Amino acid sequence: MAAPGQAVGSGAQETCGLDRILEALKLLLSPGGSGSSSLQVTKHDVLLATLKSNLSALEDKFLKDPQWKNLKLLRDEIADKAEWPQNSVDVTWSFTSETLLLLLCLKETMIRLAANFNPGKPNPRTPEVAPALSPDALSISQQKTVQFVLQFVVTLGICPYLMPGVGVPLRYRTEFGAVVQDVVCLDAAPDATRRLYTSCKALLNVAQHTSLGSLIFCHHFGDIAAGLCQLGFCPTKRKLLTPAEEVLTEEERTLSRGALRDMLDQVYQPLAVRELLILQGGPPQSCTDVKTQMRCWAPAWLRRLCGQLLSERLMRPNGVQAVVRGILEGAGAGAAGGSDAEVTAADWKKCDLIAKILASCPQQSLSPESYYRDICPQILDLFHFQDKLTARQFQRVATTTFITLSRERPQLAAKYLLQPVLAPLHRCLNTAELSESDMVPGTILVTEEELSRCIEDVFKVYVVGNEPLTVLMDSLLPVLGVLFLLYCFAKKSVSHIRSLCQEVLLWILGKLERKKAIASLKGFAGLDKAVPSLHSLCQFRAATQGGIMITIKEAISDEDEDEALYQKVSSEQGRVEHLGDLLSHCQECGLAGDFFIFCLKELTHVASENETELKTEPFSSKSLLELEQHQTLLVEGQERKLLVLQLMAVLCERMSEQIFTNITQVVDFVAATLQRACASLAHQAESTVESQTLSMSMGLLAVMLGGAVQLKSSDFAVLKQLLPLLEKVSNTYPEPVIQELAVDLRITISTHGAFATEAVSMAAQSTLNRKDLEGKIEEQQQTSRERPTDVAYCHLEQQQSHEISPQTGLQSNAPIIPQGVNEPSTTTSHKSGSVTTEQLQEVLLSAYDPQIPTRAAALRTLSRWIEQREAKALEMQEKLLKIFLENLEHEDTFVYLSAIQGVALLSDIYPEKILPDLLAQYDSGKDKHTPETRMKVGEVLMRIVRALGESCHFCFPGSCVGP
Repeated sequence: MAAPGQAVGSGAQETCGLDRILEALKLLLSPGGSGSSSLQVTKHDVLLATLKSNLSALEDKFLKDPQWKNLKLLRDEIADKAEWPQNSVDVTWSFTSETLLLLLCLKETMIRLAANFNPGKPNPRTPEVAPALSPDALSISQQKTVQFVLQFVVTLGICPYLMPGVGVPLRYRTEFGAVVQDVVCLDAAPDATRRLYTSCKALLNVAQHTSLGSLIFCHHFGDIAAGLCQLGFCPTKRKLLTPAEEVLTEEERTLSRGALRDMLDQVYQPLAVRELLILQGGPPQSCTDVKTQMRCWAPAWLRRLCGQLLSERLMRPNGVQAVVRGILEGAGAGAAGGSDAEVTAADWKKCDLIAKILASCPQQSLSPESYYRDICPQILDLFHFQDKLTARQFQRVATTTFITLSRERPQLAAKYLLQPVLAPLHRCLNTAELSESDMVPGTILVTEEELSRCIEDVFKVYVVGNEPLTVLMDSLLPVLGVLFLLYCFAKKSVSHIRSLCQEVLLWILGKLERKKAIASLKGFAGLDKAVPSLHSLCQFRAATQGGIMITIKEAISDEDEDEALYQKVSSEQGRVEHLGDLLSHCQECGLAGDFFIFCLKELTHVASENETELKTEPFSSKSLLELEQHQTLLVEGQERKLLVLQLMAVLCERMSEQIFTNITQVVDFVAATLQRACASLAHQAESTVESQTLSMSMGLLAVMLGGAVQLKSSDFAVLKQLLPLLEKVSNTYPEPVIQELAVDLRITISTHGAFATEAVSMAAQSTLNRKDLEGKIEEQQQTSRERPTDVAYCHLEQQQSHEISPQTGLQSNAPIIPQGVNEPSTTTSHKSGSVTTEQLQEVLLSAYDPQIPTRAAALRTLSRWIEQREAKALEMQEKLLKIFLENLEHEDTFVYLSAIQGVALLSDIYPEKILPDLLAQYDSGKDKHTPETRMKVGEVLMRIVRALGESCHFCFPGSCVGP
């Protein structure tokens, strides 16, 4: 449609310059004699008079001023070759035609000046000097003049001739536009459609020059596109007042269609998308109020056309980015974010709109799969923009599109979105098949950039998107093992992906079904070898830019075997500790409590296994291969047991007392403890730790049934699963106190709390009183920092009344027995001499056990026996005193405070025998003991003195501590 500019007279080319043409354009746009300062505020008659006056002034210049002769020659030559009628009764068209001729003169002159320009070679001695400016370059003031002229051409030559619903109506743009709409005479020749065709053709001809084309398309692309749509695609079989088929030939309509597509391909694609969306229009609006209605509903043919053209824009290279930019920038975001970018970034409705557009397969696409295969890589590219404001918008669009496509097309989303995102993690799975080239030691399997981008994309899709769709969950499950190991490795450094890995793991663990989450945690800990994990040949390595990469392990020499074994053991230890850190963030959702109960049940299996299982059959009954396999299974079993113990230790250390979040978890915890006690009894493996852990769990159950928790009927349905276990404990456990409490708890559960024995109520009250006492002790500790003896005393009392927590599953506390039941002076259920010699010997040996929980529990048991006046224990008072004094030197607080308690109880029974020895030891301790041990002995003495009160008549050497 826009034919190349044709050659003009050589004489005109020699002397006509840009200034003369721009002066002629200014003359056409001069305000005239209306007395007004602006044409935009004139009325109809003033506007017509001004246009006529300016045309006459220009014609006078051409006829009378010899300096304008060359411009007139150039203008006449272009006018002779022009194919449109230039004179009309309608002065607006005469004015438009004259302006178009001058714009064509400007274009031809600029082309000639650029062709004749020879800048010459730059001077190497003055490289800082700017190069010579091309003579066809327009100054800022000249550009403003051209923009003003173009505005007049579009306003007078295109907008008045657009059909209703095509483009934005002229009367609703400016007041001047409303005046122009009323001034244009549509009945005068040439026809309105011919005028529209002429204006679009001439402007496209002028736009062939680069600088002029940028001025035209940046400001008037939408109006020209609307005109070309009407010229090329408007249906011709309609009863119009001036039928289009009588004005334009089919060739001209074809040229218009081609010009529209060429222009769409030429301009900035987001601009094309934005203008097509404007042309396509929004939902229909009522036309009752002309003043409030901004535009009519676009005709159906135009909506279909714009939809087709938008789809073509989308399916082009980088079409996704063009659509996103076109919508967001058109919404006020600006080319690079703009001042309203924050508002746009927060507007999820726009992101949802774009996501729906991208997720909808166009009709002209060959197939949905081919469409998504083309656009999905572009959607992933939206995640990786560097500009912060633009990146926020694009990432939200990409995330929303990701979620929308996963919801509507899960199979295609998994193939073209999820697989490329997770590919770096799949590449290093133990289920992946590595090629020979990949297995070369030192080969980088996943680069730093790939791994960083993968984790960032996973975070944006899963955590930011926050939609637990099935396809998303299933795609991430196979790589969770690698992701967790990456998290463990990142914890050793300051890598930026550490927090991202943690957030992704916490998100997926919180969204998974509980069984799948527990299974994943088992894989993380190494308890389930079937869970996919890192390939045995792969390893994580720190990269140069602070990131992490995955490489093939180097071959291990004989000299490095010890180092490799150490690295393996430390890695496994770190993995368990990092798992504990991860679970510390999962307490509120209940996952940490469920996994703790799982580990406790596993611990029960470990404790109940018979030692005979470790013995192998005679060598003669097995082949060497079978024997080796059997030994391998035994080693793996032992490794699993050690791993369970290590997990329990870490969980008890890292988890808080709020690990259980509901009644079901508490009941499961009590059930696991009861099962563990029953298993120990079945294997005759009862120990002090087991006994006191059982007492603790039953005391916890008593607190629940005693009114500390408001129980519902559904809660009692859960509690009923404890009835068989409590019955078994009441029938088989050797301690009468435990038996009695087990029977009482069964009665309370069976009656749904309608009947509770005094023992249960007192146990509950005793536990609640301990909690109140704990708060007072903490307050005393804060106000007594300068009194170390009192602080230690408070700490001892706090240990005695420790709140129930999962730690007590390994670190035993004093048994929670109802008040009035376990005191020797008020009970008849305890039989003096019930402790056997074997039990006493076992506890004495445990008092020297290197395991702190076992040693502390043994010291507490000895203290309890002394308090209960056990005959066999009191017969060995000297040996017990020696054990307690030796444990005073232990560095662990729980151990030496238990020893202090034992010494104090012995002193209550035998003050005349114990105190002199303690005083002598304290006095001689200046030379024999460390200051810490001497302070602990002094602490014992102070406690004894407080307990004896006025009956104490012993004095420290040199100072009296009694009355």
